[in-house]
Amino acid sequence: MIELGDVLTGTGGALYAAVGDPVAFGQVRIDSRAITPGDLFVAIRGEVHDGHRFVPAAAAQGATAAIVARGRAAEFAAVVPALILIEVEDTLIALGTLAEHWRRKFPIPIVGITGSVGKSSTKELTAGLLGTRLNVLKSPKSYNNEFGLPLSVLLIGPETDVAVLEMGTFGPGELSSLAAIAHPTIGVVTNVGHTHLERMGSQDGIARAKGELIAALPSDGTAILNGDDPRVSAMAALTTARALTYGRGDACDLRASDLADHGLAGLSFTLHWQGEERRLDHAPLLGAHSVYTALAAAAISLTLGLAFDEVVAGLQLPHDATRLLIVPGLNGSTIIDDSYNAAPVSALAALGILAQTPAQRRLAVLGDMLELGSYEEEAHRLVGREVARVADGLLTIGHRARIIAAEAMMHGLAPGQIAQFERKEDVVVALTAALRDGDAVLIKGSRGLALEDVVAALREVR
Repeated sequence: MIELGDVLTGTGGALYAAVGDPVAFGQVRIDSRAITPGDLFVAIRGEVHDGHRFVPAAAAQGATAAIVARGRAAEFAAVVPALILIEVEDTLIALGTLAEHWRRKFPIPIVGITGSVGKSSTKELTAGLLGTRLNVLKSPKSYNNEFGLPLSVLLIGPETDVAVLEMGTFGPGELSSLAAIAHPTIGVVTNVGHTHLERMGSQDGIARAKGELIAALPSDGTAILNGDDPRVSAMAALTTARALTYGRGDACDLRASDLADHGLAGLSFTLHWQGEERRLDHAPLLGAHSVYTALAAAAISLTLGLAFDEVVAGLQLPHDATRLLIVPGLNGSTIIDDSYNAAPVSALAALGILAQTPAQRRLAVLGDMLELGSYEEEAHRLVGREVARVADGLLTIGHRARIIAAEAMMHGLAPGQIAQFERKEDVVVALTAALRDGDAVLIKGSRGLALEDVVAALREVR
């Protein structure tokens, strides 16, 4: 519960009218549709919608109060007189300053996780490991931007031992701003890839943006860095905090060796830490790339006081550590649902899982990979070459994905094994007729394509 006094102090806002009894709010929300009775609604003006339009709807849903822009309270008081109204200069800034004020009330460790890929899976596995001993708050969904990060921080309560938060960036200065709200004590960078290259110009530009999280750490904090990524390991120079590296290289502080990928049966590897080693057999992690997720989560957990054996035992337990799901498909097929998003690294990793999946026929449904800038053609060609190596059939969605098809054909996939579409609905029609028992189908594309619709259409309901 967040008291009105904290809201006024945190936002610097002004009450439109006097309030009698002490008031506290359940949750702070910016989506009027998600309001539950007793919540505080913040009217954010976004690129598409102005949240002020939904103040009456929020009140109808049960909101007790709303934060609105200065000069707007009078119009809402006339419509919903029972609603407590707080005026501020800028509602988005007020949301951030309220979250920063709230964070300072709880002197707990906060883990900030960034990287081109792997943020969500690292967050989920870390929360699972730490949850064996601690009360963990993790970012809901992908609440990792200037809207979601403050909302995540505002979920911290007296019962929280540690918060594990995703922190994303589309450009310079954004992670610095998020860090100024959350004050992370542990900063994690999973990798520097090509995602958002179109916005940031180069991988070095992406690295500078990701490095803002590390530069913001306190001197008694810890930077946890992928030691196998040179751009990430170099970030140790950005901070006076302790730096801990993880990876498969011999120089990493926490490392994995003797990796074996058993497909749907998980991974086996040996974990090395401070002169000790432990063997993990068939840990429930999909794809060889997931060893980095395990290493990052293990490094965080060790930093926060879990014993080495506790970490090893925790990695053997099933956790919600990935967006990738294996679900039953039509006509006895198996769907590998990795539809949430796509980048070159994650697409190659998903194809690796397809290759390891037992099947009579392996099909890849791949959509455009977006925001890759100058790397766009090379990235799609790279994925196309891997498709030719592991798949028996390819269906593409979008004009960029046609590059994948062309490259796959150049490297051995026959024209009859490839179908190209512009609309995902046409892919559904084609696969509905073509899927058969023993097929394994990978579905992956950038977030903008919403390929979860294809999964939903092809999934067998049991």
